[in-house]
Amino acid sequence: MSRLLSWLVRVVWSWARRHADIRPGTRAARRFARYGPGTSIAFPVATIFGEEWIEVGAYTMIGADITLSAGMMPGLDLGEEPYLRIGDGCTVGRGSHVVAHRSIEIGDHVYTGPYVYITDQNHTYGDVDVPVGHQWPAESPVRIGSGGWIGANAVILPGVRLGRNCVVAAGSVVRPGDYPDHSVIAGVPGRVVRRYDPETGWTPPLRDADRRPDPRHPRV
Repeated sequence: MSRLLSWLVRVVWSWARRHADIRPGTRAARRFARYGPGTSIAFPVATIFGEEWIEVGAYTMIGADITLSAGMMPGLDLGEEPYLRIGDGCTVGRGSHVVAHRSIEIGDHVYTGPYVYITDQNHTYGDVDVPVGHQWPAESPVRIGSGGWIGANAVILPGVRLGRNCVVAAGSVVRPGDYPDHSVIAGVPGRVVRRYDPETGWTPPLRDADRRPDPRHPRV
C-alpha cells in the first residue's frame, strides 16, 4: 500500500511540474498587471503576492520555488504604478526572490542563476534601544539594465543601479551605487573587477578563453 501511495504521489507531482506552471491566459496570470505571451512561472512557487503591481514581459521564464512580491503583505492598496517590472526574454533561476517594496526594474534579456535575492528594502539598526526587526526599514529603488547576467546566490541590495550587459559573479553582494555598462562585479562587498571602454577595450584584458567564440552560437 505504501509503495502504491508513493508511486501515486510521484506521478501526480511529476504531472504538476509539467502542467501546473502559470501560463498566459490562466486565472493566475490574469492577476498580474501585465503577463506577456510565452511567459511561464514554474510549479511550485514559494510566494507570490501583490500581482496587481507586478509586470512580467513576454517570453520570460521564471523557475520553481521563487518569490515575487510587491508590498509588505497581501491585500494592500499600493496605488496605480507597478512596483516590480521584469522585462522580455528574461530567465530567473529557481529559488530566487525578487521582493519589491518601492520599485524594482529588471530590463530585457536579463538572466539569473538559482537562489538570487533582489530587494529594494533593507533593515535599519541605527536606534540601539530598539530591536532591529522593529525599526522602520530603509527603501531605495533598484534598476538592473538589459542584457545582464547575475550568478547563483548573488544578492542585489537596495539602491543598486546596474548598467547594460553587466555581470554579477556568483555569491556576490552588490551594494548601493551606479555600475556602468559592461561592468563585471564580484566579491563581498561587490566591486567592479573588470570594465569595458569603447576606445581601450576590456580592463583588465580578457583571457583567451573568454575571447574564443562558441561555435554553437556564431556571431552575426
